[in-house]
This record gives sequence, structure tokens and C-alpha cells, in this order.
Amino acid sequence: MLLKIHIVVLALLCLKCSLLFIIFCGVIFAVYIQTLNILHFSIFISPTGSPNPAQQVLVGVLSARHHHGLREAIRDTWLGYLRDHPEFQNRVMVKFIIGQHGCAIPEEDREDPYSCTPLNLTEPVAGQEVAILTVSDLSVLVPSDVSAISLDFKVLHSVVITQLGVFHSGPGQDFRGNVTVKLFQVDQEEAVVTAHFTALSSGTYVEGMWYKAVEQFILPKGFEGTLLWESQDLTGLMTLDVWKVGLSDGGGVLKFRSVEEGTLPHRSAVGFPGLAGGFTFSVYGGSELLRGRAGRQRARVARVREEDEALLEESRRFGDMVFVDVVDTYRTVPSKLLQFYKWAVRNADFSLLLKTDDDCYVDVDAVLMKIDRKNLTRSNLWWGNFRQSWAVDRVGKWQELEYASPVYPAFACGSGYVVSRDLVEWLASNAEKLKAYQGEDVSMGIWMAAVGPNKYQDAGWLCEKECYVDMLSSPQHTADELRSLWRWRRACGDPCGCAWSRH
Repeated sequence: MLLKIHIVVLALLCLKCSLLFIIFCGVIFAVYIQTLNILHFSIFISPTGSPNPAQQVLVGVLSARHHHGLREAIRDTWLGYLRDHPEFQNRVMVKFIIGQHGCAIPEEDREDPYSCTPLNLTEPVAGQEVAILTVSDLSVLVPSDVSAISLDFKVLHSVVITQLGVFHSGPGQDFRGNVTVKLFQVDQEEAVVTAHFTALSSGTYVEGMWYKAVEQFILPKGFEGTLLWESQDLTGLMTLDVWKVGLSDGGGVLKFRSVEEGTLPHRSAVGFPGLAGGFTFSVYGGSELLRGRAGRQRARVARVREEDEALLEESRRFGDMVFVDVVDTYRTVPSKLLQFYKWAVRNADFSLLLKTDDDCYVDVDAVLMKIDRKNLTRSNLWWGNFRQSWAVDRVGKWQELEYASPVYPAFACGSGYVVSRDLVEWLASNAEKLKAYQGEDVSMGIWMAAVGPNKYQDAGWLCEKECYVDMLSSPQHTADELRSLWRWRRACGDPCGCAWSRH
């Protein structure tokens, strides 16, 4: 009997120990699982080995290398607010997107102020008349099967057009036909100069070309023109294969658009791409530009080197800058954004990516509250203020010659928009294949047209420099304006000004 009691007691003790052991193992297992979850959701090891905590929103601020003042203003305002906020500091990560390379070419020696393409002037002779081509062998001329032919060109250094010409089209030294030659500024309906050629008024014959003098105008650097030849009768135009002759650019002062066989006409072309004649021009004051080029180059290289050092020091001090492998100019901004998307996917754990610019005010409270209120954490999301049926420009800062349509697909204004991580991953994985167009906002519209994201329209992301109490972002501000907007927002909730400040 006593033995049975001992066995029962021993069994109870074993059972108790087993239960305690199971509970202990369960606690250990729960702690282990929780640790794994924390590691999985909260830590990403960067290439340098430093842990990056998981954030719901990654903010990418496109910033030019020399915009130190604007970056400082953002750090003093909404970025500083995020950094010090007990909740938001763990919810949002902000990075300035900087081009790793500065343009080492002085602005005066570039083709335009928006790129880093060198102006390759050789030895233009000021005042000397230059023909863009000569035709010593008339056998290269063939009848054209179109009645209107056009040549597009851009002026890289000021020139004066002196004569317009048309190819020889008659037997011997005679001209047959009825041809009008016009010089237009791109996107202008009225011709700058015009010359009319007939059998009775054919002008002067020089090496396969009939010329007529025109009123002389200085065409400044940046002028974009179209030379149009139109046949007014059945005789038609004569043309040639451009590769059989060389076009003279006057030592680099002109840049001609391609007129080779198979060239797709521009969407607003007034004639078929090609040559039905030529023109003569003189260079306006080119020698002065060449004389100072070496000195400007040395000064620019030194300035870029100083800029590099200042940026590295700024990055070490604040730790909020991402350098992407592009030359930092306006024309490279789309590529700059794609490179940041690649960095973001590799180095940050986020659900949403907010893109803005360094001259933009952003109401981060309103953005985060709207994400929660509207449940804007779904996939395939593009949240912004969308422009629709926006016309494509042929000239100026927003010139677009590669996109064939007259209007862009819908695109979000660049002052601020949000895309879900899956879209960022698609952009990053296709970055090497996506063509960069003239601006990052329109480029995003073209790229996203292939994906068909769910667009969430919100007028709070302002497209122009305006101010409303409920705006999410506003662009084109100076550093002082950014500070004022934020100061008023913190003082009374209205970034446009407090009641006491309006008196």
C-alpha cells in the first residue's frame, strides 16, 4: 500500500515537473518567435553593415548638389519635427537624393544649361560666310516623292543666317520649278525669313545650289529652327542621301537633327525629314568664347572638387543623404530617381515611398494621418495630384523630342506623391531598360502607364506655388519661405499665416 502511494506521489511530481518544463519551453519559444519577428520586420542590414530599422514611409527628397540652404531649411522644419517626434521617428525615414558627380563643364561651354553636354566649338571664324553643304556632283541629286521637306537644327552659338538655298533642278544652269524656302522658329507659325525660287527668279547658282539673300537676323544660342522647302508645282523638289555629303556645323555652332533614311518624322513636323537645299550663315563673335575656355574649365573643376568635399562633410554630419551614380543636372533627374529606387529596395524596409523636392513644404502630420484614415497602405497604389492631357513641349526647359504623342499620360505633380513598395520594386528591377524622358514627373507617368496602378487623386499635393491650410505639399519655395510656412503651421495650424500675423 505504501509503495503504491509513493508511486502516485512520484507520478504527480513528474507530471508537475513536466508541466513546468513545458511552460518554460513555451516561454522560451515565444521569446524566440518574437525575436525573429522583430528581426524580420524591424532590421535590414545595409551594405555597410549598419542596421536600418523598418519604416512605414520612406521619403526621398530630390536635391541638387548645391542646394545646401534648402536642405538645411528642411532639416530645421518638417524633417527635424519627424526626427524628434516620439512616434514618427520610428515610422518615417527621410533621405536627400544627390547626384554623386558634379558637371565639370562650365555652363557657358555646355550645349544648354539643363545638361552636361559639352559645346564642342573648334575654330569658328567670326564674320566668314559658311555653307552647310555643297554639291559638287549633281548625280547625287534625285527627285523627291514628297512636296515638302524639312530640316530641324539648334543654334549652339549665335549665328546670322545670310542666304537660303534650293538644290538645282534643271538642265544645264537653268532652274525649273516653283519652290518656297522658309525658316521657322520651332512651334511658331510665322516664318522668320522666306525666299521664293522660280525659273524667272532663281537667284545665284553656287556648286549645285541656288541661293537668295535674306534679311539678316541674329539667331541666339538656344534658337531652334526648322528650314522648310515646299514645291508649288508638279516639278517637285530634288533631294539626296545625306550620308553621301557632310553637313558643316560651322565649327560646332549648329546641331542638326537626323535626316537619314528611315527617320521618324516629329509629331508636329511641317515636312518630311530630309534635305532639299541649304543655307549660309556667319558666326557671331565666337573667338571670345574660345579664348576664355581653358580658364573657365580650370575654375569649374576646382569648384566641383570643393563641392564634393562639402557634400561629404554634410553627409557625415547628418547621415540623411544618398548619393546616386549620375552627373547631377536637370536632364538626369529621371535617372537619378530610378537609381534611388534601386537603392531603396536594397537598403530600406518600407511600405510606401513619398517623393518630393528640396524646395517643397510638406505637412507630414497631414500625410501620415491621411494614410491611416484612408487606409492608403495597399499595393499597386499611386497617390498624388494628377495632370491629364498635358501637352508635350518642343522647346525650352521641358523640351521633349523623344516622346511621339502630343500629350503625356496622366502623371502626378512632382511636389509630392506616394507610391507603394511593389511599384518601386518594379521600377527598380526595370531601371536599366526604362527610358528617361525630359522630367521625372512625366517620366513616371510614362513608366507607370505600362503598369496601370490604382491612382488616388488628391488635390492636396499642390502643383504650383500656392498655399492652403489643408495642403499636403507646396512647391517652388525659398529656404526662408519654407521656414515661414512651417513656423506658422506650428504656431496656429495654418501655414499660410496666423491671424495675428496678417495685421
